[in-house]
Amino acid sequence: MRKRTLYLLQATTALGGMGYGVMFTVLDDFREKYGITEAQLGIIVGVGFITGFMSQILFAPLADKGHAKKLVMTGIAIEIVGTLFMAFGQAFLPLIIGRLLAGFGVGISEPALRRILILSDPERMGQNLGLIVSASVAGFTAGPIVSALTADTLGIAAPFLLVAVLLVVVGFGLFNLQFQEANIEDAPTQRLAFDMLRIRPLAGAIVIGLALFAMIGTFDAVWSVMMDDMKAPTWVANLGISLFAFPMIFLAPRGGRLTQKVGPFKASMTGLSIGAVCLVMYGTLWSPYPMLAIGIIHGIVDGLTITGGSAAVALVAPRERLASAQGLYGGLQTLTGGIAAVLAGTAYGIIGRATFVWCAVAMLLFIATGAWLAKDSLHITGSDNPIDA
Repeated sequence: MRKRTLYLLQATTALGGMGYGVMFTVLDDFREKYGITEAQLGIIVGVGFITGFMSQILFAPLADKGHAKKLVMTGIAIEIVGTLFMAFGQAFLPLIIGRLLAGFGVGISEPALRRILILSDPERMGQNLGLIVSASVAGFTAGPIVSALTADTLGIAAPFLLVAVLLVVVGFGLFNLQFQEANIEDAPTQRLAFDMLRIRPLAGAIVIGLALFAMIGTFDAVWSVMMDDMKAPTWVANLGISLFAFPMIFLAPRGGRLTQKVGPFKASMTGLSIGAVCLVMYGTLWSPYPMLAIGIIHGIVDGLTITGGSAAVALVAPRERLASAQGLYGGLQTLTGGIAAVLAGTAYGIIGRATFVWCAVAMLLFIATGAWLAKDSLHITGSDNPIDA
């Protein structure tokens, strides 16, 4: 894969993460300045996950039929429009429309992007997936920094506008590139990918991966509001996000190589189990300051294992339906994240920080169920099941 192509695909993913990171860190501003309730904040966060689910499920199979580049470009265009709605919306309706469009755009482009990465350099699949995760996390981590530098002085719209402008630049850069496309004559005929859930190892990999987005949806909907309610300074809330995410920027590519070597199922289950323990700590610690230390540990573990799910799906899915499998995996993850965000936003208003503990229980149930489904494939590695371009 040409470095320019890899860099632009990384930038696409990074800007998607940055837009989300900006939104995540201004949720308390939406509440205070626009009168958005906690439940509405949970819906705004969650609805992007749900549209991400729909777009990945509906459009990912098209990437296996020779339309990967079109999907990436269309997704970027829709994401730009959604980001502009987030920039100028000052009430619940325009904000939720913006989040709907942004989630839809990311969902259209992501499976196609992953297909390009996996097939362009199969021997470095784990590393390249790690680089994409690293870019996404780097963008998400930069979101609070961009917000801190621009939102207070230039207004809430400023960081969103910056993301939109950068997406336009990246879109122009991708427009003239050629991607490896599937042969339309040999493309699979299935319109959707749900039939692949009959493949037990694939179903197991997906179910295990749902634990990740149950955690993400809960964390994203509750963290900022929880920090505010605990009277933590704004810098503590933003630093907590950065400390959680920062290790993943540097460790995800190395973690991708590690998961491909030791086995993606093992890596994913181990990392998510440790993540569940970290959630329990967020729900029970007495002060926001020790939570920062837990966030560092959590970020390191996730950085080393987060690519396990995508790598597992790539290894057990039919080769001619890689994008469909990645879309099914990502779509069901985002649906789970959306449901978790909505439930967490509502539950937090009732049971407070115990929301994290209940999420940890749900994560362990997902991991156990997925391990049972994929019990005959838990020990596979990248060398056992090489992917042919």
